[in-house]
Amino acid sequence: MEYLTNFASGFMKLFQTGGKTFIGWMSSIIPVVLLLLVLMNAIIAFVGDKKMAKLARASSKNPITRYLILPFVSAFMLGNPMAHSMGRFLPEYYKPSWYASIAQFCHTSNGVFPHINPSEYFIWLGIAQGIQKLGLNTMDLAIRYLLVGLIMNFIGGWITDFTTAYVCKQQGITLSKQVDIN
Repeated sequence: MEYLTNFASGFMKLFQTGGKTFIGWMSSIIPVVLLLLVLMNAIIAFVGDKKMAKLARASSKNPITRYLILPFVSAFMLGNPMAHSMGRFLPEYYKPSWYASIAQFCHTSNGVFPHINPSEYFIWLGIAQGIQKLGLNTMDLAIRYLLVGLIMNFIGGWITDFTTAYVCKQQGITLSKQVDIN
């Protein structure tokens, strides 16, 4: 009987801990994400969908702007997860590649720009602690991590273009590479 009581108690503790975590999110990350969403939508409303679509068309013309510059600017200005939403202005064909690039960038920039992905900053701090114990400079590692991340995110986005083309051909799907400005 004691075994069953301990199991039930532990089971309830799991949900109590989940509730505390949820309340913590309600007073920390959820308001920040909500306000970033409001800000981004306000900027888009102020600038206009047509101008945002023109920016997306200009950004989608080559892989460097599509998977190197736009993800960096989006992540730096909007942070994770709001940076993902900039992909809504890209043509359908490039959305899988955009996601591949931006999702990776939100992880590889924490050492230099912790505001991009604060929920994973503890991972960077764990790595940095080991580097500090070795007597090495953590900013050197952070910059290398950022630069390697930019290159790998660019490659990941571009490779996803090829896999998207392959899957589209295999499935007989045609996706537009143009942004609809109407």
